Formats: sequence, structure tokens, C-alpha cells
Amino acid sequence: MDYAASILSRLPGASRRDNGVRRLVDTLKSYLPDDQVAQVLEAYEFGEAAHKGQTRQSGEAYITHPVAVAQELAEMHLDSEAICAAILHDVVEDTSASLGEIQEKFGEDVAQIVDGVSKLDQIQFRSRAEAQAESFRKMMLAMIEDIRVILVKLSDRLHNMQTLGAMPTSKKKRIARETLDIYAPIANRLGINRLKVQLEDLGFKHLHPYRYRVLENALRKSKGSQRQIVKRISDQFSKAMEEDNIEGQVIGREKHLYSIYRKMAEKKRLLSDVVDVYGFRIIVDDVSTCYQTLGLVHQLYKPMPGRFKDYIAIPRINGYQSLHTTLFGPKGLPLEVQIRTRDMDRVAESGVASHWIYKADEKSDATPQRRAREWLSNLAELQQSGTSEEFLESVKVDLFPDKIYVFTPKGDIMPLPKGATTVDFAYAVHTDIGNRTVAAKINRGLVPLRTPLQNGQTVEIITSRGAKPNPTWLTFVRSAKARTAIRNHMKNLRSTESVDLGKRLLDKSLKDIDSSLRKVGKVRMGEALDELGLNNADELYEQLGLGERLAPLTARLLVGPGDEDDTDKEVASLVIAGTEGMVVSYAKCCYPLPGDDVMGYLTAGRGVVIHRNSCGNLSNFRKQPEKWIAVSWEKEVSREFDCQIQCETRNRTGVLAEVAATIADSGSNIEQVEVISRHEDVSVLTFLLLVHDRIHLAKIMRNVRKMPNVIRVSRDCA
Repeated sequence: MDYAASILSRLPGASRRDNGVRRLVDTLKSYLPDDQVAQVLEAYEFGEAAHKGQTRQSGEAYITHPVAVAQELAEMHLDSEAICAAILHDVVEDTSASLGEIQEKFGEDVAQIVDGVSKLDQIQFRSRAEAQAESFRKMMLAMIEDIRVILVKLSDRLHNMQTLGAMPTSKKKRIARETLDIYAPIANRLGINRLKVQLEDLGFKHLHPYRYRVLENALRKSKGSQRQIVKRISDQFSKAMEEDNIEGQVIGREKHLYSIYRKMAEKKRLLSDVVDVYGFRIIVDDVSTCYQTLGLVHQLYKPMPGRFKDYIAIPRINGYQSLHTTLFGPKGLPLEVQIRTRDMDRVAESGVASHWIYKADEKSDATPQRRAREWLSNLAELQQSGTSEEFLESVKVDLFPDKIYVFTPKGDIMPLPKGATTVDFAYAVHTDIGNRTVAAKINRGLVPLRTPLQNGQTVEIITSRGAKPNPTWLTFVRSAKARTAIRNHMKNLRSTESVDLGKRLLDKSLKDIDSSLRKVGKVRMGEALDELGLNNADELYEQLGLGERLAPLTARLLVGPGDEDDTDKEVASLVIAGTEGMVVSYAKCCYPLPGDDVMGYLTAGRGVVIHRNSCGNLSNFRKQPEKWIAVSWEKEVSREFDCQIQCETRNRTGVLAEVAATIADSGSNIEQVEVISRHEDVSVLTFLLLVHDRIHLAKIMRNVRKMPNVIRVSRDCA
């Protein structure tokens, strides 16, 4: 009997059966030597003893969670140190065991991974958001030192998402949103498709449960009819490859629920248009055969113009390689075909984890490994941001997968985010190049610095020794690196420069309202500084000069509210925090409600106009960022707000009265109703309502949606 088996034999029967350790050992023994398996079991014994008596919200023993995390990593064939760290990842955080004990028993590498994954609950932060941001910052910086940190964290998040059932709904949604915003994009950025797909689908399931069920049911119904078509087309491809002496495998691809949902949302397509797309993957032996197979499938079915992507010649930012083409299939059905080698296929599924799965073949995983290292080195630069929240924001910007590819004058390929400008390109080359940029050329022609770049362009940057970044660049740059570098420069401005700039900005804003710094006087300035919690006027000027405080709003505060519209101003200040002394109105294009994410836009005639962040009209205001005001709702709001909903109903007698009665029964007054479109069978009704907040509106829409003659209910927004 080997050592691992002897340890297993000593464990209680319930532990072996219920905690998943037996399955874990079976997986580990398929690729690790016995002594390393034994080390993992020692970590299990330590973790089980430390977590003894602890349970999850489902009632299961807590040790089942770290074992499940370790199982996921074992299926990716990670080394014994990573598996040990997975089993111990919550020990420091949730038990009396210390990091020093882990280091003494299992080594420094295991301790570092555990430390990188652990949260910062011991530190007191000003807000939950700050704590989350700082925890994320620590994890990402630990990942720079050891990529296994994020692999453990991603597996940890996956099992948490799989077991969210016992959580309250609000907590489910918060965790699901965080998963879709951060963890799934990180998995995608590292090329680990198997984790990305699961995280996205689970996040979608818990964030939008109703939409998930609708899509899931539609997909299940379509599978029966699609199965025969997929088999017939697969056989066609296989037969044609055999006749052409091409060895390979044809696989019908399963649809990914979240990708279907995202495609519907982004491209405004119907469910039937997305579901009726057939996916195929063809795996061959080498690169030349990929292109040969591409020609073959184009002979069988006509390709759709503009739908071919060569990710072999130009890999995606995460190292993914494949040929993508879309064909006109039988009866015009779209066929999405991916063609790749076996090495490319395993890299597509495992990304950086392929380093451990197939480390015998170093060449095959060189691309994702190299690109991951490049990304991590960029993270090291991004962490220079002043706060954890800024770092988190910067990383989020950098995680979006949509990329364009441009060339340097020497012919090197430079990947950039979609919508990137020449300034983003300059900072991508080097931070010093970006800081000294004065002009740019695209395809040898001079262009404005804010010019968006397109695929295939050649970009040249012109620099000057004495040049400095312009703060207005922040209004159009897209890359996290550029944004961080510009902000750092602004923060590092000499205090005297910032004070001088802030003083001039404030004086200008005061003159716009028929006042000045001289008219304000020292007494009123002192009162205002006390209100703002500042020690002296120079601190105020510096904040204004660095963009941390808005000059027009500060000017209003110094002057004080006038006599006109005093009532409205008082009500507004009670509702919207951060607008004291300002006239506040609510945009009629998006009808913001308490609970919505909002922003303020400073106008000449209406004071501060409050918009929802999702309002389509905001794109018109982004050219004037100096007029944006960060606002938020007060905690307790007792007044009613206008809100518009749209109801698509069956055209039946009395349906308008029925919907109106349901709205009234839900505690809302109808200010206005309009039939904006009428067809033979369908009517579209628009209601202007008075509601208290988003919760009240959700109740109304839920009650209306249940009515038999109502097809669809939506909240109107420009």
C-alpha cells in the first residue's frame, strides 16, 4: 500500500465519501507521483482539522468547498503546491491557523499563494467597495508574482457560484455581477475558456434568472430539431476531408447561454436569429492543413462576406488562435466554423493552465504564457494608481476583449482596445513616449491625437522633449495604461501649479455667476472651508486644480443659494447628495429613480440635470466632461418621481382599462397615457406614472407583466 492510500485508509468513512477527497486523489494519481499526492493529503488533514465544526450555508461540512476547488485545479493538472494552496486557501482567513504554520509545514510557495488569495478582513476600510477593491488589488499583485494565485481564485469563485442556492437574492446578484465584471473577463484574458464559460453562464443565471430560464428552455427545444442538421453537415465536412486526404475531427459546438444573451443584447437580434446559428469546430494536425480545410469548407458552402477572421496569423490578446468563418448553409442557415490545430484547441480551452497540462511541449503554450506575462507586467505599472478603486477601474478597462491591431513603423503588431486613439498607441509603446507626445501620423498622414484607430493602420508618434500630458486626453483615451499614466502625471504636478490652476478655475466660475474671490471675502471662504472639512484655501485650490472637485459647484457653494427657486433647491438637496446650493431637475429622456445609478450634468438654464448612467443621451455629453458631477441618492427619499413604462398588449376591448386598473392597484397614479403605435393585433401603450423608487416600479411592472393580454413591459429610456 502506498503512502497516499495509507492516509486515505485512516480518514473517517464519511470524510472519504462525502468530502470528495477520494475523487481528488484518483485524479491526482493520474499525473502526480505518490510523494506529492501524499503531500496534498497532509494538507487535507491539516485543513479538515482547522475547519472542524464549520459548515457552509447549505449545511455541508466546510472542507467540501476547498476540496472542490482543488478538484477543479487537479482537472487542469496543476502542480501539488497549487493543489495544497487550494485546500488551505480559507484556513488563514476563517480559522486560528496562521500563515507561518502553513509556510513551516508546506513551504513558502504554498504560503504565498494562500496569502494572495486571502481577503483583507482584518483591515478596517472606509467602505465595503474599498475593501473589495483592496482585496482585488492584493490578489492581482500576488498574481504578478505567481499566476497560480488567480487560478486558485478563479476555481474558488466557480465553486462559490455553483453553490449560491442558499444565499439571499440580493447577495446572489451582487456576487453574480462581480463574477461577470471581473472574474469571467480575467479567465478570458488568460485564455481559460473552460472556466470562463462556466463563470459567465452561472453569473447570468443568478443575475437574470428569468431571462436565463427563457433562453435555456428555448435552447432545449431547439436541440431536438438541430441534432439531425448538425450530424448531416458534420458528415458532409468529414466526407469532404476524407476525399481530400485531410485527417481531422469535426465537432458540433454547444451554444453558450451567456454568449447568446450578449449577442442578442449587443446586436439587437431576436432569439430565433441567434438560436438558429449552427456551430462547428474542425481540429486538424498542423497550420497548413487549417488553411487547406478552410478552402474545402468554402467550396462546400459559400462564405458570408466580411465574416472571416484569421486569428492564427494575428492571435487574440490572450493567445487564442483559430480560423473563423461563417457560411451560408442549407436553406440559408448560418454555419459558424472554427478551424484549428490540436495544440491550438488545448490552448483555447486551458490558456495559461496548458503550461501545467502539456508542459512537455513548451512550444505549444509559448503564446498564452508570453502574453500573460506581458499583461501581468502591465498590471505592475497600473498598480501605481493612487487608490485601490482606481486600480480596479483600470484593470476593468483592460479586461474588455474587443481588440484592434495596428502596426508600428517597423512593422510590429500592437494590440489595443477597440476605440483606442493615437495617444493609447503612444502609451502602449512606452509611458515616456506617451508623456512626450505632441502629434501623430496614421499611414504617414498627420491626424488629431483623438483620432480612433482602425485595424491594419500604421501609426507613428511624434514627440518633444519638453512636452507634457494634457488632462483633456482623459476624455478620449481607452486603454488602462494610458489613463493611469495621465492621472499619475496630474497627481504629480507641483503643488504650486495645481493651486494656481485651481484658483483661476474658481475665479472664472465665480465670474460666471456675477461674483469673484474678492467679493466672497475671507469670512465666507472660512465658513465654506469648514463645511468642506479643509484646513485652508490652498487645499481647496489644489483639489480644484487636480480635478478632484468641480469649480462651478464650489463657486455656487461660496456664493450661497439665491432667493429664486429656494423651495426647489431645498427639496433637490434632500434627494440628491452632492448638489447643495444647486437647482436640480430630472431628465425626461430617462426618468431616473432612487436606486438607479445616476450622474449629474451641469447646464446653464436648468442647474444640475440628473440622468441615469444607462441613458442613451449621455453620449452627447461626453465631449464636455468638465460639466459632469458625481451625485448619488440620499438614503431616505419620501417624494414621488415621474417614470415612463411601455406596454405591448394584445389588441382586445378593455385592455387599456385593465392595465390602468392594475397600475392603480399597485399604488401608482397615472399622469399620462398614450397609444404610440397600433397594429391589427398589437397595441403599444406608454404610461407616465408617479412612483417612489425602483422597487415600487418593479412591483408595478411585475403585476402588469402577469396580465394575460400583456405581451411585454419595459421601462422607457433614450
